[in-house]
Amino acid sequence: MREPVFRGAATALITPFKDRAVDYDAFGKIIDWQIESGIDALVVCGTSGEASTLVDEEHIATIAYAVERTAGRVPVIAGTGSNDTPHALKLCTAACEAGADALLVVTPYYNKTSQAGLIRLYTEIADAVERPLILYNVPSRTGMNIAPATCAALADHPNIAGIKEASGNISQISETASLIRGRMDLYSGNDDQITPIMALGGLGVISVLSNVLPAETARMCRLFAEGEVAEAARMQLELMPLIKALFSDVNPIPVKEAMAMMGWCASEVREPLVNMETGARERLRQCLLDAGVELAE
Repeated sequence: MREPVFRGAATALITPFKDRAVDYDAFGKIIDWQIESGIDALVVCGTSGEASTLVDEEHIATIAYAVERTAGRVPVIAGTGSNDTPHALKLCTAACEAGADALLVVTPYYNKTSQAGLIRLYTEIADAVERPLILYNVPSRTGMNIAPATCAALADHPNIAGIKEASGNISQISETASLIRGRMDLYSGNDDQITPIMALGGLGVISVLSNVLPAETARMCRLFAEGEVAEAARMQLELMPLIKALFSDVNPIPVKEAMAMMGWCASEVREPLVNMETGARERLRQCLLDAGVELAE
């Protein structure tokens, strides 16, 4: 049986910007803090990293920087999905050459595809690369859902390691878990469903929350894995107001605001995203304070 890419909490890292360029100084400091805080893995150039606004050269350079800065301390998982199969293959190949430990591949978006098309896409990518793939199911973003039977059809491929489930549909996730059990690893893609999905056999979460609270998010997953279910559930419920606040606007707008309030980087996002309005920003600030987050401002 293959080893999981990771167990516990992986942070879906923001990509800090300064004057529209990637702010590598801030990015490196964030990476170091995440690892020192006990996070289990890092995801670079995913949705939270605004990958859709990065040109290919920036995309690969950001992955390569994260790999170099991380220096093997935790796995680096590179977001490399596309709605164009040759483009996805190009990004996957380049990320592997840059040293990524695994690939997070979102379903096609806008033009989408059928379930048969998903099987062909993921099989073609998995056949072409030597790194493990984590499928990424986020229908609210893509308009495309990975059906449980499709996961089951892909689960025996030696390079397909897991799925990030961000559908929010716990009934569907239960069915998927029942079909892939022991053949593909399951991760929560939603911070409000960490413990429910771990209760279904999930190994942890690919998290937005852990940008802000890496130690706490990792601890929640660790507690659950060690059988301290009640304490993990208590943490899940206690953090719900902050989780809700971090998704009160389009991700990653709120989490970038939060990281700016903590002094890690600017709140700059790339258009068409825009910063939060003052009232929403103040509500986010209060939720951070209520969760015990130390702010720089």
